[in-house]
Order: sequence, then structure tokens, then C-alpha cells
Amino acid sequence: MAKENGNNKNKNAEYGAGQIQVLEGLAPVRKRPGMYIGGTGLEGLHHLIWEIVDNSIDEAMAGYCDNIEIEFMPDDMVQVSDNGRGIPVEKHKQTKKSTLETVLTVLHAGGKFEGEGYKVSGGLHGVGVSVVNALSSYLRAEVKRNGKLWAQEYKQGNAKSNIKAIGTSKETGTKIIFQPDSEIFPEIKFDWNKVISRMRQQAYLTKGVKIKITDSRDSEKKRSYAFFFDGGVVSYVKHLNAGKEIKNIIPFYVDKEKDEVSVEIALQYNDSYKEHIFAFANNIHTVDGGTHIVGFKSAITRTFNSFARKKGYLKEKDDNLTGDDMMEGLTAVINIKLREPQFEGQTKTKLGNANIKSIVASVTASALDEYLEENPNDAKAILGKCILSAKARLAARAARDTIIRKGALEGMTLPGKLADCSERKAENCEIYIVEGDSAGGSAKQGRDRSFQAILPLRGKILNVERARLDRMLGNNEIKNLVIAMGTSVGEQFDISKLRYNRIIIMTDADVDGAHIRTLLLTLFYRYFEELITGGHIYIAQPPLFRIQAGKEFKYVFSEEEKDEAVQEFRLKLDQRRENNKAKKNKNKTGEEAEEIEVVADGAATEGAMKGINIQRYKGLGEMNPAQLWETTMDPKTRTMKKVTIEDGEEADKVFDTLMGSEVEPRKRFIQTHARNVRNLDV
Repeated sequence: MAKENGNNKNKNAEYGAGQIQVLEGLAPVRKRPGMYIGGTGLEGLHHLIWEIVDNSIDEAMAGYCDNIEIEFMPDDMVQVSDNGRGIPVEKHKQTKKSTLETVLTVLHAGGKFEGEGYKVSGGLHGVGVSVVNALSSYLRAEVKRNGKLWAQEYKQGNAKSNIKAIGTSKETGTKIIFQPDSEIFPEIKFDWNKVISRMRQQAYLTKGVKIKITDSRDSEKKRSYAFFFDGGVVSYVKHLNAGKEIKNIIPFYVDKEKDEVSVEIALQYNDSYKEHIFAFANNIHTVDGGTHIVGFKSAITRTFNSFARKKGYLKEKDDNLTGDDMMEGLTAVINIKLREPQFEGQTKTKLGNANIKSIVASVTASALDEYLEENPNDAKAILGKCILSAKARLAARAARDTIIRKGALEGMTLPGKLADCSERKAENCEIYIVEGDSAGGSAKQGRDRSFQAILPLRGKILNVERARLDRMLGNNEIKNLVIAMGTSVGEQFDISKLRYNRIIIMTDADVDGAHIRTLLLTLFYRYFEELITGGHIYIAQPPLFRIQAGKEFKYVFSEEEKDEAVQEFRLKLDQRRENNKAKKNKNKTGEEAEEIEVVADGAATEGAMKGINIQRYKGLGEMNPAQLWETTMDPKTRTMKKVTIEDGEEADKVFDTLMGSEVEPRKRFIQTHARNVRNLDV
């Protein structure tokens, strides 16, 4: 025991003040960039732009800026400029440096921490521009202020020189040019479409501000895009509902300040079956909701029920409409601005201010009651939609109950077509949703029965984009899938009861297979979105070709890989023939050897084409169980794609366009993208 204590004493001696590392200035940011921008992948890379733009948006929300420009430049440089007040340049009393240098080199130094700097602001807890500086190999700041043009340059967060006045200016504003550091970011590749989408959203939320994006990376293909929306969130709602059948032609809109909180809300109903609520606090997209959404939903439910009873849409014997009934087909944008937002987590995905719930509820209820009274036709259309949703909800509940009862009677709730696995811990299990009984048979024989389950689908499932939940549950294939997954659906959905950690879609590599895959993805996106966001949905990647030369073969997954494999085998065959030819010519001389070589060359070229066999797999059933296991199901060798949602707004629009009932938007989409089609199967 004494010896053990002695060892502990020695260990304690090794751990003292000398082992405590103190990182000064911006060093912590370079050492742990993920703590400040979420990671060093492409999301973190783009976060640098968001941080700089957020400062310009702050100026716009404060009423000092109406023009923001972003430019992609050669050598991975990005320039963000605005016509705001310009970052102050005078000496800061605490740091004894210019305020510009203080803002760029000191964490948590910014106007949003001063009482009167900004009433409301976004940004990442005020650390934005200094973090960008720390993670850039080069940064240049230019400020128009006090009649002069000021400039200062930095390298990896450190000032290269003092701030200098390099000219005069009658205007005000700030320009930041930065180059992400390749020591921090393994891949520096800015996505034009991602930036366009984000800036469109910011322009909607900051009405009256022009945001222009220019791509100058290729001088021969320079492009630019600009946004300006004077209608604010009303324009945003109309954009989200474009191409859909609208119920209330006049959108509901309120823009009111209460208790120093600005509440701006627009809503409009369409003919779809899913809610789309986009909520923001100080222009930060709160994807995980918060008190502003809770307040909004409670006001919607209370006001609609009260109005429906007052006007006789609901009789005395009728039950109240539920919150879910109100949400079906609703598109709403909630944008609140408050002085001290309390966000949960560094990435600000949920708003936690308790007082916001009652403020939003009060503003919404008052304005909505007035809207319904003043727009009786729109009110009737909305309530008609909600009452129909209630009837469908009751029908869906009956259908769900039928499924549960039917499943219980048929053996532990599992469908007969399911070949289940023996493992019972969901985290170790996976289920393959397979197209057709033939492929299902191969998969059942080739799988590892301990952890892999197989559910064959017969034909194409129902397109749920055009059907309510009650009709969806009447489809046998969907019913079997819901029972197999174990989560239930709709208001009874419970992800904790998911029976398989990985749900893998495995379809043929043809048009029908692609259609079935799309129908399944539509089902998961519309009714099981949490399975996608939780990382549970995958797409199997069976090989497209089997290339064989002699006894050697190779599976490939694309036309490009096929061409490479054929070339590889061709070179091997040529080399093999050259070696054989050399052996035959070894004892020959002069002209005779040369003549044989010419003949052999001709034969080798022709033989390389004939000696390679290319088999294209159009159906999974063309592979025997061993091949299917080796290429598509063996965790050691298979390739799978995880399904994710990077942009919910864009995903929703694409599903609605391609799978919805409107023909014209789908036609335009096909015409627009037709030139990019490869390997068309007709």
C-alpha cells in the first residue's frame, strides 16, 4: 500500500504549473478550431463567410447598412464588404491598440458586448471576425470611416503592421478579405450554391438590404447574383410555397414590437400534408426550435379553435382541433429580434429565453384573430383544411390501430415477408429494403443472419407526396415496413423503438430501381425525417459492371471505373502477350524475329479487346448470393451512401417538384437538367 502511495506522489509531482499550457490571444482558436466553427470540414470552411457576413447583417439590422457584397476571388480568397458605419479605428482604452486590431485579435471583443453597440445581433457570441482572422493564412481589413480609408493586414491572426490611413473617403463601410489557412482546412472549396442559398435566406430576413454575390475565381466564367426583398418574410413564405396550391391567397403577416422584442411572422397554407416552419432569432436559424415556436403554435391552436367555434365551423359536440391539425400544410416564417438571446449550445440551434413564449403568443393571437375577421374567405379555406386534417388524423389513428392489432395477431408484430436477424440489440442490427422477391431471395441467402435482416418489396410503393397518412397506411408494402422498423408513425412515432440502427435501401441500377429508391426516400423524408437526421438511412451501392480477363475479375461502380478497369486489363494482357512473344523469339535471329514480332503485335491488340468480358448488372437478381454478399452486403468490402439533409428548404422544394401533383414545375426541372443526364435507360 505504501508503494502505491509513493507512485501516486511521483505522479502528482509530474503534474504541476509547468504542465498547464496557457494559450494567449487567438492560439486557442488555431489549436481547437472545432470549438469555434464546428469543425474543419466544408461546413466549418463556409462558417468563416457566415461570421463575416453576420457582422454586416448586424449593421443592417441596426439600420446603418443596406448593401452587402461577397466575392470569391482567385487563390481561395473571399471578400466581404458593406456600407455600414465601419469598424472603429481609434485606440481602445483597454488594449491600447486600435479598436480594429482589438476586434480582429481579441476573442469576445465587439460591439455586441457593449450596451449600446447593437440592440440585437447574430454572430457567434461576438467572436466571429477574430476567429476568421485566426484561421486565415492572410487577412486584410479596410475601413472607410472619419473621412479616411484605413487598412491593416494579418497573417494567421497576427498583425503584420500597425493600422494605416491609405487614402480618403466620403463613404463609410468595412471590407474584409481573407484566405483560409490550408494548415487548418484540409480542403478549401467554396460552394457557390450553398452561399447563394444562405444569402437568399438572409435577404428575406433583412428586408430592404441588397446582398450581391460574385464569383471571380475563373475570369472567363465570372458570374454574379443579387437579392433584394422589400417584402421581408412575406416574400420568403411566397418563395417557399411557389408551385403549390395555396389555401389563403392573402398571407397572414404581423410585424410588431412588444417589451423590446420585435416579432415578425408570415404564414400561408398550401395543399401539402407537412408543416414547414422556419424560425429565426436575430437572423440565426434555430433549427431545433425554441420558445418562439412554442408560443407561436399555442397561439395558432387557441385562436383557430376559438374562431372556428364562434363562426360555427366546429359544433358544440365536436372536439377541438389539435396542434397537429393546424400544422398540416402550414408554411410559416418566424423572425424575432431580441436584445440578449439565450441559445442552447455553441451552434445556436435552439432559443431558450422563457419570456419569448408569451410575447410571441400574445402578438400572434391578437394579429391572427384580426386577420381571420378581415379575410373571411381565407379564414374559411384555412379552417376547411384544418378540419379535413382532423378527420384524416382520426382515420390514420384507426389505420395505425389496425396495423398494431394485425401485427400482434400475426406474431410479434413482424410481417411474414421479413427475414429477421438473430441479434436483438438495435445498435448492432441493419435491415435491407430490397426490390423484388428475386433479389430478396439472393439477399436472404447471402446475408449474415446474425445482424442483417431482409425485407423484400413487391413493386413500387405509394407516392406519399400525394397521399395523406391514412391512405399511406393502407398500402401493404409501407405497412410492412412500418411494422418492421418498430417506430410507428405520425403522432405515435417513437425513434427509441427503432429495431435497426441502419436502414439500407437496395434497388436495381435501372430506371425502375431509381424510382423505387426515390419513393422510399420521399416516405422517409415526409414521415420519418428523424431517421434521416439521426443518420439511420443508407443507400446500398451494388456494382454496375463485372470486368473479367482470364481468371482475374473486378467489380466497378460507374462508367468511368469501367473504362479504367478495361484499360488496366488491356495493359496486363498486352504485357502478358509481350512476355510470351519474347520467349518464342528468344532463339530466333534477324529478319525472322522482326517478322514474328509484327504479327504478334497485331494479334495482341485484337486479342486485348476479345479477351476482356464486361458484364453489366441491371438487376440485383443477376448476382448469386455469394456475389451479392461480397460486393454489396459485406461490411468489410461494401460501399454505402448515408442519406443526409444539408438544406431542408431545398430538399423540400425538390421533393415537392419531382413527386408532387403539379406537372409544370416537374417539366421545367427535367428540361433544365436534361443536359446533365448520363446513362439514360429507356
